[in-house]
Amino acid sequence: MKEVYLMPTQEAGRDFVMRKIKGHVVMLNLLRFRKIADYSASPELMPDKPISGKEAYQLYIDHTLPFLESSGGEILLMGEGGNYLIGPTNESWDLMLLIKQNSVESFLAFESNQEYMKGIGHRTAALEDSRLLPINEIINERK
Repeated sequence: MKEVYLMPTQEAGRDFVMRKIKGHVVMLNLLRFRKIADYSASPELMPDKPISGKEAYQLYIDHTLPFLESSGGEILLMGEGGNYLIGPTNESWDLMLLIKQNSVESFLAFESNQEYMKGIGHRTAALEDSRLLPINEIINERK
């Protein structure tokens, strides 16, 4: 069975903090949706009728955006994915996001906000698989 990634492990979280990224951090999100959202882990969030993973993820974005913005974060880019131009032919992503946070600390504060966490079930219901890559901005010093 293929390994699926939906949430960070404790080890990955520790490694992220230990990188000691200074200043802004950009998160590259690669997302693959379920055909039909699976709310079995969060039945309290389940809509009245079945919805697609894409629709469930939109519910997650609608819930999350105020918390993201109040923590100093912003969506830099959101776009539809597809097959790689360079990369594995058996792997594709439905949606790509670049999320910018002011700092690792502001990201961690956002991620641990209890009101934000109440809507995370929409994300879990929506996703078949995902990747999250923290990016340390490099500024070209040869200007």
